Amino acid sequence: MQELTGARYPVLADPELAAASAYGIYNLLGDGVAAPATLIIVGRQIAASYVGRDIADRVPAPAILQTLRELRGTAPAEGVAS
Repeated sequence: MQELTGARYPVLADPELAAASAYGIYNLLGDGVAAPATLIIVGRQIAASYVGRDIADRVPAPAILQTLRELRGTAPAEGVAS
């Protein structure tokens, strides 16, 4: 997935839904799919997360970038909830 998207960071493809199930977001909304979620994982810990309340509830990219800056200690806090 990382090569496909050109991302400079790890990207998880989860076709078997193993990660979605492990993180408790599979079928969370009762629709048979993973809920929209953003999980920022540092090491083996969830450093920040957001789970959408419906299929359209997603974190805007600028908020994710802000959270990454905060985690690096280069910006004031106001990004993704943890």
